[in-house]
Amino acid sequence: MKITFHGAVRTVTGSQHLLDIHGTKILLDCGLYQGRRDDTYARNLNFPFTPADIDLVVLSHAHIDHSGNLPNLVKQGFRGDILCTSATRDLAATMLSDSGYIQERDVEYLNKKRHRQQLPALDPIYTQEDAIACLHYFVTQSYYRQRRIAPGIYLTLYDAGHMLGSAIVQLDIEQGDSTHTVLFSGDLGRTGIPIIRDPDIPEGAHTLLLESTYGNRIHDPYFDAEEKLRRIVNETHQRGGSIVVPAFAVGRTQQLVFTLHQLREKGAIPAMPIYVDSPLAVNATSVFQLHPELYDNDTLDFMDDFDVRNPFSFENLTYIRSVSDSKALNEKSEPHIIISASGMAEFGRVVHHLRHRITDAKNTILIVGWQAPNTLGRKLVDGVSPVSILGQPLDVNAKIEIINGFSGHADRNELLAWVGALKQKPEHIYLVHGEEESALALQTALEVEHELAVTVPLLNQSVRL
Repeated sequence: MKITFHGAVRTVTGSQHLLDIHGTKILLDCGLYQGRRDDTYARNLNFPFTPADIDLVVLSHAHIDHSGNLPNLVKQGFRGDILCTSATRDLAATMLSDSGYIQERDVEYLNKKRHRQQLPALDPIYTQEDAIACLHYFVTQSYYRQRRIAPGIYLTLYDAGHMLGSAIVQLDIEQGDSTHTVLFSGDLGRTGIPIIRDPDIPEGAHTLLLESTYGNRIHDPYFDAEEKLRRIVNETHQRGGSIVVPAFAVGRTQQLVFTLHQLREKGAIPAMPIYVDSPLAVNATSVFQLHPELYDNDTLDFMDDFDVRNPFSFENLTYIRSVSDSKALNEKSEPHIIISASGMAEFGRVVHHLRHRITDAKNTILIVGWQAPNTLGRKLVDGVSPVSILGQPLDVNAKIEIINGFSGHADRNELLAWVGALKQKPEHIYLVHGEEESALALQTALEVEHELAVTVPLLNQSVRL
């Protein structure tokens, strides 16, 4: 058996890990790599393997850095099953279509520049049509139901607690009279965050592929995040101001909406209008509503205690789809909250909302996730002023608030505790999906605290199991 790490090694994007098991080729995830534009186009367009040779894909969850290159894989000849949970399939249906639209618009923009430079036009990596076509290959599997997916290879999915439908992947591989178990964590969630259940803890494995996104950081407790949100809403309302929240459309937006719902039902915040302004977020929230079987007990108790049928709908909450309704928000003068994509404030509708509100000291810009270097979100976190928004320099007079407790990734302590709870300790751990500094820090912690063999692989490195 051999595994080759084709993505999300010493970085957090482009998850792709290829297992060759007695001639059966299984790809764990098929994500888009995200980085500098020149690098990402070529890297995402060209696979380091022949797509038609892949027998199966096992998809851990629907986030684009894990699922986003599946349409291209199918476009280039893959014809096997894409195995995942039903919620992941439902989220992927809307997220991949949205990604295809973005691919088309990005290439349209690039080709205008290339035409002026007398360079040949580029094709999109894939289109919306390609994204829809790849959905024919999805096959769903419930948690905890073992399935034979190839001769001598059995698949079981466990709840990763990261986002709706996210899965820990377990492959049990027969080798004569013995069985070799490979465990792929996908992205592990946190304990005690709303909506999603806590991560499952399987029995263990011989080989573990473990994410390391926050391998060198500790999150604030979720309770602190809820209390900070309550304070920020009340203080901004008292100033007569509004709040703009750049938030990722899938996962973070639903967390915020649910937490605001809880605070509103408890009378802890005023009944100010709340707008979710992102077509993708609206579609994704509809998928969340379809899967109450995946909610945690706290969410179910909240629904029961307050006689709530839909945790993502309440008075004064409005979901915005149309461009005209989005533009109309910028004419409103009464205090309100806008949750809008993108999460790093680099593009999308949130940029327009920031442009209209960032110079007013009554308002608040609330940052609720990690901000990549050089993004507008990072500049706001770093206190830069003025900032350029849509080509216009604007003074940052609005109050910048930061809440770190909403992260959907396990932190260093939670990763160590999860590994420590495995009854069968891995013979070897390979750390993936983490920047180099984070992965190397977690490697040291695992070696010291659990005395385990740990490797941080290099891109396209192969190892024999």
